[in-house]
Amino acid sequence: MSGINRRSPARRTAIVVGCAALVTSLAGASVPSALAAPAQTDQGSRCEASVPFTAGTEGYKGFRIPAITATGSGTLLAFAEGRLASLSDAGNIDLVLKRSTDGGCTWGPLQVVHDSGPNTAGNPAPVVTATGRIVLLSTYNGGTASEAAIMRGEVPAEQSRRVFVQHSDDDGANWSAPREITAQAKAENWRWYATGPGHAIRLALGPHRGRLVVPANHSIAPPAGSADLGTEAKYYGGHLLYSDDAGESWRIGSVDDNPNGYINVNESTVAELPDGRLYVNTREHNGSAPGNRADAYSRDGGETLEIPHRPQATLVAPVVQGSVLQLTGAGNQLLFSGPADPNTRAALTLRVSTDHGATWRPAKALSGLPAAYSDLVQLDANTVGVLYETGNFGANETITFRRVPITQLRP
Repeated sequence: MSGINRRSPARRTAIVVGCAALVTSLAGASVPSALAAPAQTDQGSRCEASVPFTAGTEGYKGFRIPAITATGSGTLLAFAEGRLASLSDAGNIDLVLKRSTDGGCTWGPLQVVHDSGPNTAGNPAPVVTATGRIVLLSTYNGGTASEAAIMRGEVPAEQSRRVFVQHSDDDGANWSAPREITAQAKAENWRWYATGPGHAIRLALGPHRGRLVVPANHSIAPPAGSADLGTEAKYYGGHLLYSDDAGESWRIGSVDDNPNGYINVNESTVAELPDGRLYVNTREHNGSAPGNRADAYSRDGGETLEIPHRPQATLVAPVVQGSVLQLTGAGNQLLFSGPADPNTRAALTLRVSTDHGATWRPAKALSGLPAAYSDLVQLDANTVGVLYETGNFGANETITFRRVPITQLRP
């Protein structure tokens, strides 16, 4: 297939796949992944946990921002940001990948899927198309451009947040070069921008069957004449991207960026419900609404929301990213993963909803340790996988994978 597969420099022994410099990439299109569970069944003898990414190894200071998807053959693809010099959100950051062919018990060598030189490539949002192609959405910015500077409008367009797409037709072994889709995915008045992070979905029901839908977030510029800088939390917003041609072209769907400061939509996650609606759950970023989670629904495949996001009082979490997953063949349970402490990024816990996200209750605590970002994947009819940031003394020590039997989820 078309793409790049070269050896990495001495600073890492992994396979490097991608562009040498993002800024030379051509414009293109992209989208995220389906939640179809692989056909394999749990043998009961599989491992419970593994650690695909450990800070201070493989040439990286640390790894953050996990995303995971399962291919049609059952291969697991675990994505992360490989941060070279520090754990800062800005700097020299690669988008990296490890593959597992045994249900997440062991992982192959690290691959660099998107290397933008000294710049930042990250926010992975993978999805699998109906033909088995893996489509990967990501974002880029110059290595010295901070989120605050971008939100203030101080960063030129070529070094600001830009949106790219790649694909693999061989279960993630090789990848096409990143292709830019910023013109399709980012409105002119948006400053900050981030895809996902976490898996995207392919719709399986209704008139938009096959559509790829990826959650994303952005910030808007303050109104003319305002004394605001643009870094105020009320200028964050969320939106959905969608593609009806397997990621070749993209459109902006629903947008929720009302700067009234009540609910500040931020990093979001999406699931297709059994009735065909989309359920969107978001990190509520320091608004005046109660709690730190909010949600919304779409009846038209992500093109619009029924109403803007409302507070989700039954999901207790700190200000952090989370993940939702609609289980198949398991009583139509909707899962959420995220820390359960309202004030601290700790105690990664699975929550379950049996009423399409209207209410939530605890289903399984994975640990009481520090924990932050996470992503969910259904492994088979009996098992769900959780890829999450955790450690003994801090959440950024490892990205760990856990296999959870669905029977362990409290009803």
